Amino acid sequence: MAPRTNPEEKIIKAALKLAAKQGWRGLALADIAAAAKVTLATLSTHFPSKTAILIAYGRGIDAKVLDAVAAEEMDGESARDRLFDVLMMRFDAMAADKEALKRITADLRRDPIASAPLMRPALQSMGWMLEAAGIDSSGLAGAARVRGLALVWGAAFRIWLEDNEDQSKTMAELDRRLGDAAAFIGQLSRLFGKKRPGPARE
Repeated sequence: MAPRTNPEEKIIKAALKLAAKQGWRGLALADIAAAAKVTLATLSTHFPSKTAILIAYGRGIDAKVLDAVAAEEMDGESARDRLFDVLMMRFDAMAADKEALKRITADLRRDPIASAPLMRPALQSMGWMLEAAGIDSSGLAGAARVRGLALVWGAAFRIWLEDNEDQSKTMAELDRRLGDAAAFIGQLSRLFGKKRPGPARE
């Protein structure tokens, strides 16, 4: 017997598929429910809004990156290189959804009210990316790192949306932005910090 698909996964996939075809702003929850082949009651149980669907999608990407990092060996790399690798893993995790993300991003830029609730989850994601690279995201210094990384990510993300499959422009932008982050924060060490010791590997 084939494993049953998680209703949340079905809903997220359906929402992204529809967004890629018709955009996000005019997309109704009823349309998403129909595409996911679930009732509106089921959809409402899992997601109270379209924004909640996007937040759940972002958390799923976080989980994929954290799993990928756990399988990678980054010992010996500089903090900047580790962070570069982690962010590129994030782009790789989103690659299949690029067309949907392109349409969603364009619509959200025209709707600041709808995009505002996404800011906090986006910063939380950046905190996880720092931690995945062995960089402390806690306290006041951590908060500065998170916000600095959010700016770096946002700039690279805009390039990635229009980049080719080789992602050369994205990698160049990301590398440049990580270098420039030292000037934005003040000192490179304050942004990247000291790597935390990772868990023992078997």
